[in-house]
Amino acid sequence: MYGKDKVGILQHPDGTVLKQLQPPPRGPRELEFYTTVYAADCADAVLLELRKHLPRYYGVWSPPSAPNADVYLKLEDVTHKFNKPCIMDVKIGRKSYDPFASSEKIQQQVSKYPLMEEIGFLVLGMRVYHLHSDSYETQNQHYGRGLTKETLKEGVSKFFHNGFCLRKDAIAASIQKVEKILQWFENQKQLNFYASSLLFVYEGSSQPATTKANDRTLAGRFLSKGPLSDADVLECNNNLHLFSSQANGTAVGKSFSKAYSRHRKLYARKHQSQTSLKVETLEQDNGWKSMSQEHLNGNVFSQLEKVFYHLPAGRQESAEVEVRMIDFAHVFPSNTVDEGYVYGLKHLLAVLRSILDS
Repeated sequence: MYGKDKVGILQHPDGTVLKQLQPPPRGPRELEFYTTVYAADCADAVLLELRKHLPRYYGVWSPPSAPNADVYLKLEDVTHKFNKPCIMDVKIGRKSYDPFASSEKIQQQVSKYPLMEEIGFLVLGMRVYHLHSDSYETQNQHYGRGLTKETLKEGVSKFFHNGFCLRKDAIAASIQKVEKILQWFENQKQLNFYASSLLFVYEGSSQPATTKANDRTLAGRFLSKGPLSDADVLECNNNLHLFSSQANGTAVGKSFSKAYSRHRKLYARKHQSQTSLKVETLEQDNGWKSMSQEHLNGNVFSQLEKVFYHLPAGRQESAEVEVRMIDFAHVFPSNTVDEGYVYGLKHLLAVLRSILDS
């Protein structure tokens, strides 16, 4: 059964990720979606505009050891430029099943989150960097399924709280990007999306998101010290596995097939649950590492207030934020506006604006 021994998504040192192609019909459908949108001769204005909201697509990849057995989509790693990426996966739409789903499948999906049709989105997982502890707090999809209409705002706002304050700059930037995606959906009648998600990423560190040259990477440890523990992997949305950091250098790139083999063995042996959300915290000298909880007072806390409470007005529009559409195994041709997805986006925007105004 797919999922028991699946590899999920591997992070490549060249700034891309490899997403394992799912079994038919989901895998071929997602591959067709990417190849259509990113076709070299594509002249469709709607699809060309859609590219702005997707991870870039670089074709397919297969390991030399199993060129026919395993096929991967090679995609842009949206988290690559971030030092301490805070990540949230939100499934969008009033239905998490497609028009061809069986009655059993429909019942199964509805039972997972009965409020989906009314709320229009579901938080599948999040990973938030906390400055004071230099560590991540993670939540899996059970967290999102536990949110009610009354607790939804608080539940989503948790993603934008760094342990000291609410990152309103990241919220404002996220709103702008979701608004652009909504605009695309309101102006297109070609495609309907089911069980598709938005991936939110913002910079959790106080450092610029582009300074990553000295990171001690998981990929490097992977190659030099053998298999990683389960805690070295982040799972989000049942099929999203990202190492916490990127590798540098051509030596690592040349040995990537070795990493793939080890990673697959790890999953075959230790993979326990598709719904867990785990993260490896790297020891990095980022300026906040040495500050213990008892030291977070006086001058230190006042400095943090200056950084996060009193952000310049322009900062709200320049925050390091990405919002991309992901997961396209259930995308179908249409001749109408995707009302379910539009409904979900509008409600999500309403929640984000409410958090920003609070």
